[in-house]
Amino acid sequence: MAALLITGTDTDSGKTVLTSALVAYWQRYCWAYRLGVCKPVQSGTGDRELYSRLFDLDQTPEQINPLWYKTPIAPPLAAAIEGKRVDLAKAWQVFSQLEAERDWVLVEGAGGLGSPMTAELTVAEVAHQWRLPAVLVVPVRLGAIAAAVANVALAEQKKVKLRGIVLNCTRPCPPAQIEHWAPAWMIESLTRVPVIGTLPYLSQTKDPEVLAAAAAKLDLEQLMPAAFWA
Repeated sequence: MAALLITGTDTDSGKTVLTSALVAYWQRYCWAYRLGVCKPVQSGTGDRELYSRLFDLDQTPEQINPLWYKTPIAPPLAAAIEGKRVDLAKAWQVFSQLEAERDWVLVEGAGGLGSPMTAELTVAEVAHQWRLPAVLVVPVRLGAIAAAVANVALAEQKKVKLRGIVLNCTRPCPPAQIEHWAPAWMIESLTRVPVIGTLPYLSQTKDPEVLAAAAAKLDLEQLMPAAFWA
């Protein structure tokens, strides 16, 4: 079985857009295989509601998002407000069941790679414990190079295997601006991690056709299980 963590440099980096694009591509071109989607921990409304509404995943809300807290802040802080703790054992059980039943499981992290999942563990540390390879989403803006370098260094420190970096245009970006703010060649040179493509700014992030087309422009062989390209 195979799984992939979609993580980012920080909150609002574009993890949800990339996850949605990969799901849309899978359901259009790989429909013969079973896909699972898991957001282990979510604070506030957003991703689990979007995935349930946008895609036919054949999953319960609890399978999509095992742990949910009302306040849209870091999960351990949101849980504390509700008098709870983040029980990752429950999330692990749901993920393990999906991994056993599905051909591929997309796991969307909370916040960035260094964001807290519990009071003791970051997303990177959970990825290592769960043996999840990852793709890093880097938003195209001033400071993108430094953010990519810092997050790749964190991944290396925590022993997380990065399969690639995806640049994400969070607003309309002409090619010259992308080259000035987030040149792929320089990011690859400094991190030694391949940049597998750029997601353009998408004004229609809830259109599966648009999302699938965006995913198709990425080097998906770096992310998807090798068996699907045999």
